[in-house]
Amino acid sequence: MAPKTARARRLGIALRTHREAAGLTLEAAADEISSTRSTLSRYENAQTLVSPATVRALLTLYGVGADEVAAAVQLAKDARKPGWWVSYSHLLDRRTIDFIALEAEATGIANFEPSVVPGLLQTADYVRGVMRGGPHTLRDDEVEQRVQFRLDRQQRLVGEAPPILDAIIDEGALLRPVGDRSVMEAQLHHLVKMGELPNITVQVIPLTAGYHRGTRGSLHILEFPDPEDPIIASVETVAGQMVLDRPGDLRTCTKIMEHLRTVALSPADSRDQLHQLLKGR
Repeated sequence: MAPKTARARRLGIALRTHREAAGLTLEAAADEISSTRSTLSRYENAQTLVSPATVRALLTLYGVGADEVAAAVQLAKDARKPGWWVSYSHLLDRRTIDFIALEAEATGIANFEPSVVPGLLQTADYVRGVMRGGPHTLRDDEVEQRVQFRLDRQQRLVGEAPPILDAIIDEGALLRPVGDRSVMEAQLHHLVKMGELPNITVQVIPLTAGYHRGTRGSLHILEFPDPEDPIIASVETVAGQMVLDRPGDLRTCTKIMEHLRTVALSPADSRDQLHQLLKGR
């Protein structure tokens, strides 16, 4: 099963919208192209990649104009291109692959972490400390593979047309040692440095804020360049990243993220807090 990328989601939405506009049921449309209701449903829900030829056949059936058909066919071709993460797929569970595929296309990333530094802002040594303290015992080579994967994932932040990253970190995550003292010191310096980039904002929620709505776990919200792409939220569970796309869940996650921004220190005060933590080490 291919990862549910933003392109695949956009194509699925288009297929469903045009089918409904044409007044066809899943069964009727599937019969016309000698397919099945379940297969067509998987196309529309981006659970299965649809071939460019099938996209052309479906949209022609729905009476869609030639220019829009051509754009959708190109979208189907683009959706089938392997992402950079493919070489690491043997390391990742299905849910994580789906999340990484979406993150790779996002133009806006909001991330709250209560227990660790956000993955996109971790240093290599910090990643090693996290991996060695994880739920699975890993060989040194397996740890290094995961370190490289995390570093490759971070490359978008400093590449061309980087995404906007709003990182909110609970102070408890900054006080929790990962690795030795030098690892944490380097990690705090890295956060200060990354927060100086124009596309990255780092905010710290101080312990004095007390119990807040994000205390229960990490939260990601992804935004995409195409206005037809709805935002996506993701929470981390013991089974990996869980992607949420239902309107009710998205409203709840958006409200939580807004709340976290209000209880966090400003970016300037957060930078001062990072410097204070460095002085206290």
